Amino acid sequence: MKRPLLSLIIISLAIVFFLGVYVGLYKIFPYEVLDSSKDALFEQKTIQNNQFVNQVNVNSLIKIDSKSDIDQKREFLTEFFWDAKTFQRIKDKAQSPEVETNISDSNYEDLQNLKRIDRLTVEMEYGINSISYLFIPEQSNEKLILYHQGHGGDFLLGKNTIQLFLDRNFTVLAMAMPLLGMNNQPIIEVDGLGEMKLTSHKKLWLLEANSFNPMKLFLDPIQTNLNFLDKEYNFKRYSMVGLSGGGWTTVVYSAIDERISDSFSVGGSIPFYLRVDSRDMGDYEQTNIELYKHVNYLELYVLGAYGDGRQHVQIFNKNDSCCFSGSGYETYEFVIKDKISHLGKGNFQVFIDDTHNEHKISDFSIEQIFKNLS
Repeated sequence: MKRPLLSLIIISLAIVFFLGVYVGLYKIFPYEVLDSSKDALFEQKTIQNNQFVNQVNVNSLIKIDSKSDIDQKREFLTEFFWDAKTFQRIKDKAQSPEVETNISDSNYEDLQNLKRIDRLTVEMEYGINSISYLFIPEQSNEKLILYHQGHGGDFLLGKNTIQLFLDRNFTVLAMAMPLLGMNNQPIIEVDGLGEMKLTSHKKLWLLEANSFNPMKLFLDPIQTNLNFLDKEYNFKRYSMVGLSGGGWTTVVYSAIDERISDSFSVGGSIPFYLRVDSRDMGDYEQTNIELYKHVNYLELYVLGAYGDGRQHVQIFNKNDSCCFSGSGYETYEFVIKDKISHLGKGNFQVFIDDTHNEHKISDFSIEQIFKNLS
């Protein structure tokens, strides 16, 4: 009796499976009923999320009303990342990157208006390194753009964007996030756990100690490279452009270092109250509560935008396939603009890109970046 019953169950499941595939493929009855039910559930969830978001008092979350508040927030950030009271102390004690000039890399040999590529390597704690390329143009406007790739990996993914910057005579410093791209993934020893290979940001919390904050790994290569460039070159202006995790890096670093005059974050971050979709939560660095309970995302946006001749620009892909899609930015855009206006220095803007459905820096994004750089 058991064998015929088991056979019947298997046959029934197979029929249900193939019927479901057939319904989905050819959209026959009851496809429309099921699809409308799904849409109704999604719409109800969206309404509930929007009701929650619209109840948030955004202005109350921004504890910045004066230059003194700006200074206090930046002091916390420098102490959090580097255990130093002022950013100047960090610059004074900074190491220099290892520099290899005029390297050969076949991946970039077809770039136009390229005089040479220098490789900058920064060595950090636990044997973790950061490898950056400095693309020096034949014709230079004496301005530098720091291009920061995100979780996608190597800045080779941004080659077309780098070419567009070279076309406008910018020098380009291209960087990748820790453990990604050409950056190494060392094997480390963790007390009580033994050896393990650092392969993702999700493991970095294992390095947390009273004497070391692994969040430093995301920003230290930038300040080290910029300090070197300050000494060796005479750039008129520093700008920073980042995608995804590179957009997050752009938000945080420009909040600290006033040398960054223009910061452009593409699909990089949204405040916590908008992260109602699990795709928007982010990695270790995006959700480190010890950072954000003292300086939240809204305050980071203000810090990046504040200052003489400074601006912070956010670009969101409306139908982003990865994260931070939609129009949630509308809940805080004008609040931050009003805050910057009250502070009297700086500029904040948001652009929405509805020209594609990808997680990328599009032609539209490039257009907005160049408009604001000019």
